[in-house]
This record gives sequence, structure tokens and C-alpha cells, in this order.
Amino acid sequence: MADQSQTVPSAFNCEGGLVLNKSTFMMQPGEALELKNFEPAVEGGYRRINGFNRYINAIVPFTASASEKTLMVATFGNNVLAARGTSIFSSASTKLAVAIASGTSMTGSSTITADSTDGFSSSGTIQLNSETFTYTGKTATTFTGVTRATGTTSAAAHALDDVLSEAWNTIDSGRTSAGKYNFERFNFDGTDKIIVADGTNAPTVFNSSLAATDIAVTSAGTGEQTVLAAVIASGDGMTGSGTLTVADTSAFASSGSVIIGTEIFTYTGKTATTFTGVTRAVTSTAVAHEAGAIVSDLKPSAVTGAKHVAAFKNHMFFAGMSANKQEVVFSAPFQEGSFSVAIGAGSFKVDDEITGLKVFRDNLFIFCETRIFKLTGSSGLNFSVSDVTRDIGCVNGDTIQEFAGDLIFLGPDGLRTVAGTARIGDVELGTISSSVQSIFNDNIADASEFESVVITDKTQYRIFFTKSTVAENQTKGIICVLKGTKFEFSELVGMRPACTDSFVSEGNVIVLHGAYSTGYIYRQEQGNTFDGTNILGRYRSPDLTFNDPGIRKHMQRVIVNYQPEAAVDADLFVRYDYEDKDSPRPAAYPLDSTDVVAIYGTSVYGTPTYGGSTQPLVRQSVEGSGFAVALRVNDGGATAPYSLKGFQLEYQLGARR
Repeated sequence: MADQSQTVPSAFNCEGGLVLNKSTFMMQPGEALELKNFEPAVEGGYRRINGFNRYINAIVPFTASASEKTLMVATFGNNVLAARGTSIFSSASTKLAVAIASGTSMTGSSTITADSTDGFSSSGTIQLNSETFTYTGKTATTFTGVTRATGTTSAAAHALDDVLSEAWNTIDSGRTSAGKYNFERFNFDGTDKIIVADGTNAPTVFNSSLAATDIAVTSAGTGEQTVLAAVIASGDGMTGSGTLTVADTSAFASSGSVIIGTEIFTYTGKTATTFTGVTRAVTSTAVAHEAGAIVSDLKPSAVTGAKHVAAFKNHMFFAGMSANKQEVVFSAPFQEGSFSVAIGAGSFKVDDEITGLKVFRDNLFIFCETRIFKLTGSSGLNFSVSDVTRDIGCVNGDTIQEFAGDLIFLGPDGLRTVAGTARIGDVELGTISSSVQSIFNDNIADASEFESVVITDKTQYRIFFTKSTVAENQTKGIICVLKGTKFEFSELVGMRPACTDSFVSEGNVIVLHGAYSTGYIYRQEQGNTFDGTNILGRYRSPDLTFNDPGIRKHMQRVIVNYQPEAAVDADLFVRYDYEDKDSPRPAAYPLDSTDVVAIYGTSVYGTPTYGGSTQPLVRQSVEGSGFAVALRVNDGGATAPYSLKGFQLEYQLGARR
């Protein structure tokens, strides 16, 4: 039978992400004018994000103040490393495999069954929620010899999959005035290691047993180079009173060692253009050297105080030393703590202050405040530095991530990528965040700190802006998702990571962050709240005129296509005429999984009706009319994630104004 209702349907998919740089008339219906705590999903639609839960139950110990920031979180082997105050700590985390009742007695001979005990000490203290336990032994999946309710804690019930974690163990201390850490996991000699750098103290290496070794160069040089000005014959004797004539010695120490080719010379004094008191062939055979040969300090600058570390071509690279902000120092091959130029170590300078190092596609990228360089080659013999750009820099090294086959970083004008092109060895720079540029403009200049993390299984990059005057529940960030060849964005509100790390465990992507002031280590992508605080999800469509803003539309109904993951509590709002205060403002229509009537029965999640679609089409009658219509969806409180897939609006045409 023909439709006699004269009702006009208009449907659209939720796609395109947050768009703030277009007139509402030019926006596509599926784009969003507001998209807070939703993520553009690679499967389509806009998904309300998960929250975060504690990954380690105990607070990371502080040194002087309970409000100290967490300076590092890093996974290494089966352990979690964290830094706070002047110390670095280790812990481990797993989940409870068998629930524990509050009345279960554990007095020294009991057992707790977990998913795994990897990374935990052979005996010690563990914590479930707020209750602590001691144990005297372990197997692959059990803690044995357990005593419960230790310390000042009380016995409580613990459910399947509750987080079970180890007490923090100190693995390094005395790191006075440590700043935020950078770290690199590497393996030069068959042993997994991690190196950490805090911008003040000596970089420190931990082996697989978590034993610490400082990279303290006791005989550091200047890392300087000059040019030989006079020929040296192989037979020229220099046994303590020789002279080397060079272009300039001003940057060299008053005494020390230099190397020309592979021959090492020591000297005891210098003038403006000579090294004096020279002894040659200290550890090698004397050879001839032509004028113009490079004369290098045998030792590069000290790496104490390095802020940035990166392993590249089996060398360890250091940058960000306060006395040499434009210098990069690299170790000898396979020896992260050896810095003799004679065995392959070295250094070089760039003409801008370095903000970060990142290895990508067989190159080491050196990010600076206003420039970007890349290092190519395989050793100190052929390392070569070239410009990527001399016009654009990286605002903060903590924003640099490998993401979807590119490097992404925060430039002065928003997010940019360093993307490979079809021409081998070439790169192109592109800005990708123009659609949300206003958010970056509001935060780049005012944010005191930045943090970022990649969620690989969602092709998602997250960046967070921290402002000293803004509370955590108002702290903002941006989600960037690559969908096909297009980047889509949304806004984060209520997360304030001080540091982050992500890793893959048994196929699961685990994203961690350290709290800004509470001392907890959290796991993102878990639960329905921000550790107990409700997540406020907000979606708003463009103002929809259906191609004619001069015709009044009498709204009849809205059909919502959404995908709940559990019980949902959210409200649908219909707003008219650009939300003018005099326009109709109908009350909220509940968009939850128990009250809304679906086209085919009720859409109670987990209770099939006519096949129980996991993406119900919810037919909601609505009231009001206007020349433009907008849809809003607001979370009603603690709710499980759900995806908004699309909408169909049905209306009848009214009069032209």
C-alpha cells in the first residue's frame, strides 16, 4: 500500500568525527558539532569510551609530598616500573582467577589462584582491592602460604577478575630533582634491558633482574671537532713534546686526547691553534695524516642529565643535556655505556634545541623546537644528518608517537605527521588536525605539560593537555583515529595522565598511565568510570536543515541505530532552530536498554527479541518543529559503552517563512 502520510525520511551514518572549522550549513549530517568522551570507531559510528581502573592497587610511594606526580610508568618483562620523587619502583599485576569470600580463613597455609604469577617476587606482599595478603611461595598460577588481612587491612570479598598486584619494591633511589622520564627497551647483547633518563641524573640501565647500572661517564670530553692544519708524517716523532697544528682549539679541554682517523694522540696543553705536549700512537700504529683531516675529541660530552634516549643501529643515543641542548651523543655499538670515539662512539650538533628522538623507518628523527632532522647510516663511520624541515618543529617530545605507519607529533599549529612517500628516502609533512584546530589553539600555548599514547588495536592516538589551574575532571585531550585514509577526531574530558605506556600481552593491548597527583597506576580501556568518577559522554549533530533552511519541519519521530555493550543509560534530546532560547525544547527521551521501544519488540541488551539484534533500531516519537533540527545524546551517569551508528529523522513539511 502506498505511503499516504507525506512523511519525509532523512537518514545518515555517524561518521566524520568532530568538526569545528565549518559552517553548520556546510557540515555533513554524520559529522559532530560536539563529541566528548566518544571515539570515532574503526567499525563505524561514535563509541562512548571506556574508563580506567587501577592496575596496581597500592599507591606509588612518594618522597616528600603525597601530591607528587608520577614521573614514569613503563612495562618491562612481566614487571611494571614507576618513578615518583627520588626513586624508581617495580611491581607486578594479574587478575584473580578464583573468587575469595570475606569469611574465607587464610592463616599461613592457604592459596590464592590468579591468572599468572609472572613478575611477582618469590615471596612478599600482594593486594586485592584494599586488603593486603602475605605469601611465602608461588607456582605459575597460585600464591601459597597465604595470610590475609595483614597490616591494618580487613578481610573482604573479592570477585573473579579483580586486580591483584604486588607491593612496590624500590629498585633505584637518590635521583635528586628527577624530572619526567623517557625510556627505551632494547637488547644489544642477548639480554633484555631498559634505559631511563630523567633530565637531571645519570641515565640508568636495568637488566632483566632489575639490577641498576648508571651511565656515568667519568672521563667525558667535549665531543668537539676541528681540522688538521699541518701535515703529519708517519715518522714524525711525538713522545710527549710534539705539537699538532689545527684550525681552532677553543672548544677543547686544556688537556686530553684526540683522534685522527684511527690514531689516538694525547696532549697536555694547548694554544689557540695547537695542541702541545703531544704523544702519538697511544694505542695504535703511527700513520700519515693530510692537512684537512678531522681531529676529534676522543670522548663525547657527558650524558648525565639527558632527557631523551633512543636505540638506533645498535648504538644508544642521548640528547637533552642541559649544558648541550643541541647535541646528540651516541655510544659505541652494542655498548650503551661506552663512549670512546676510537671504538665507534661519537656526537654531533644540530642548530636548534632538541625536543625529542624517535626511530622510524630505518632513520633516527631528531625533533627540535623549530626544525626536524633525520639521521641515516649504520655506524659512526657513515652516520649522516640531513634536514627534514627548517620551518616546523615539535612543541613537546612526549607527543611523538609511531601511529598507523607514520610518526605523529604536536607542531605549533596542531598535529602533524612525518609520512613516507613513494620516493625512497623522501618524507612529506602534513597537518592533520585542521577540523579541531580551535581546541589546539586553546591548549598549545597554555598547557604546562603534554602526554600521549597510542591504542594500536583501535588505530587511535590520544593526546592530553595539562594546565596547572584546571582540575582533572575538566582536563582536556583529543582522540585521533585513522579510518581508511582519513583522520577523525573527538574530545576527551576528565583524564589527566602524568605519564603513559602501552604494550601488547597475549594479543591484548594494555594502556597504562600514571596519575598526576594521587600516585596510582591506571589501566585505560577498562570499566565504565574514571576510577569511580562518571564519564560524561556528549554528542551533538550539526543543525540539520535538510537542504532548505526556509521550510519549517514538523518532527514526527527519530529512529536511532545504536550498539549497546551492556545496560545503557543515556538521553536523546531534539533541539530546534540552532537551540534558540525561544524555540521548542522537548524533554529528554530516554535512550536506555530497558525503556525504549524498538521496531521489533524491546531492545533489552542480552534479552533476544525476534533474533535480538545487537544494533537495535529504536523508533522514538518526538515533538516540536523548527526550520533546523539538531540531535543531542547525553550520558545519564554511570553507563556501559555504546556506539551511535546512525539516525533517521522523519518529518512533515510546513510553511515557508
